[in-house]
Amino acid sequence: MSWAAILFGLIFAGFLAPFIRELRKPVVNDKVRAEVPGKSVRLSQGTTHCRWLNDKVRGPVAVCVHGLTTPSFVWDGIADRLDQLGYRVLVYDLYGRGLSDRPAAPQTRDFFVRQLSDLIAHEKIEGDITLIGYSMGGQIATCYAAEHPDMLRRLVLIAPAGVARLGGTVNRVAAGLPVLGDWLFRVVFPIRHRKAATRLRDDQGAPADVAAAQAAQLDWRGFVPSVLSSLRRMIPEVLEDEHRRIGAAGVPVLAIWAERDESIPLSGMGLLANWNREAEQAQIPGASHWVTITHPQEVVTAFRKAVHG
Repeated sequence: MSWAAILFGLIFAGFLAPFIRELRKPVVNDKVRAEVPGKSVRLSQGTTHCRWLNDKVRGPVAVCVHGLTTPSFVWDGIADRLDQLGYRVLVYDLYGRGLSDRPAAPQTRDFFVRQLSDLIAHEKIEGDITLIGYSMGGQIATCYAAEHPDMLRRLVLIAPAGVARLGGTVNRVAAGLPVLGDWLFRVVFPIRHRKAATRLRDDQGAPADVAAAQAAQLDWRGFVPSVLSSLRRMIPEVLEDEHRRIGAAGVPVLAIWAERDESIPLSGMGLLANWNREAEQAQIPGASHWVTITHPQEVVTAFRKAVHG
């Protein structure tokens, strides 16, 4: 065998390695889901894991939609405080994250809005919803609100994507390249994700178990490809038309921004004000993009002031 053939074989093996590593990861299934709180519901695109985070049988409903990489535990601190305000709080894992299935379908706006619509119908929520979206969940919530304004009492967006375009050179390159981009993302993203989880604990003061749970998403098959699919198909969307439609429909909107957000540009505040002049906006001083984890009290205080006076 020639040196050229050996070199080619080594390069090819290196290229395949991250794909093989992904296939060797354990799969989220009903056995795994049975060991944790919440319930698994069969929806049109797969199983969705969800939780009602209190035991109220009456009261206004808040449905919370998480973001690109952090599953529904991102809402725990906020949900406890919404509970004290009398809300019944429903959280769920987006497909590809947490304990929900990993369907092979492209992760587009229709894909995510359908999951949310299916879940609302399954839980027999007939309307008057306070819909709360964080990061990419803000995009999903905005798209749902534009399509179903009659279902909402209010739309609350926390550090929302879909207003100003996001940065991130590696993400843009990986998202824009077929095949090679898949390889690059599988190599680089896990390293960056684990470092971000460490910073969340060490620099942002998040509980160690929360940071560990964030890093542990990488251990399950389908998480990394799901994030990449969303980066390619959901994250790039700028939702000016949807925000204008929501404003025209008269749905009250509250947008809460993080002062030191490195992921969501604060220029989005001005853009949103231009698209929907009736939208209320607030900013959490000193908060990073992890605002839902690190500043839950401040987020709910901004919500309470805007909604309850």
